[in-house]
Amino acid sequence: MRPKEATPTSRLIAFLISGAIKAVSLTLRYDDSKAQLQVKELGSQPVIIAVWHNRLALSPSLYRRLVTRQFPSRRVAALVSASRDGAMLAEILKCFQVKPVRGSSSRRGAQALKELVHWAKDGWDLAITPDGPRGPCYKIQEGVIAAAQLSGRPLLPVSYRLSSKLQTKSWDRFQIPLPFSKCTVMVGTPISVPRKTDDKERQSI
Repeated sequence: MRPKEATPTSRLIAFLISGAIKAVSLTLRYDDSKAQLQVKELGSQPVIIAVWHNRLALSPSLYRRLVTRQFPSRRVAALVSASRDGAMLAEILKCFQVKPVRGSSSRRGAQALKELVHWAKDGWDLAITPDGPRGPCYKIQEGVIAAAQLSGRPLLPVSYRLSSKLQTKSWDRFQIPLPFSKCTVMVGTPISVPRKTDDKERQSI
C-alpha cells in the first residue's frame, strides 16, 4: 500500500511551517552543552534517536545542533506515518534535509522497517517517535524496539524542556515553542536491544 502523498497546498504549508520553526529556533536560549558533550563522546557511531511525539517541533534543529555540527557527514532517516498527516510531516522534514521513511504499525509497517534497516546499513542515523503516531503518549510501541533489533543500532533517548510553550489538545499534547524561551536539552544513555528479547526484557526498555 502506497503512503499518502502531499498535495501542492500541503507542500506550501510545510514550507511555511519549516520556516517558522527555523525562525523560532534562532531566538531560543539553548542549554545543551552537556547534551553536546554526550553526543561527542559517542563518536561517529550511528544511533536510533528516540524522541517523544510531542517534542517533534524542534527535533530537526536539535539534530543539527547536537550531531551535524560535530559530525558533518552524518545523515538521518526518520520514520513517518503513511497517513495524510504524515505526508505533511514528511515535507517539513525534507526542508531540514531529513530523509522520511513512510510507515507505521497500522500501515506499511514491515516495508518501512526494511527501508530503515537499509539506511542504517548505509551508515545513517535513524529517528523514531517511540509513542507515535497514535500513542498513548509516552508509551513505547513495538516499532522502535523492532528497528533497534533489526538494525543493531542502540537507542539514544533525546528530549527537551521549554520554559515557555503552547500545548495542543491532541493525544500527545504537542508542544509548540514560544520565541525567546529557554530550551534545556537532555540526552539519555544509549540502550542496546538484543536481537532476541522476551516480554519481560521488552518491558524493561
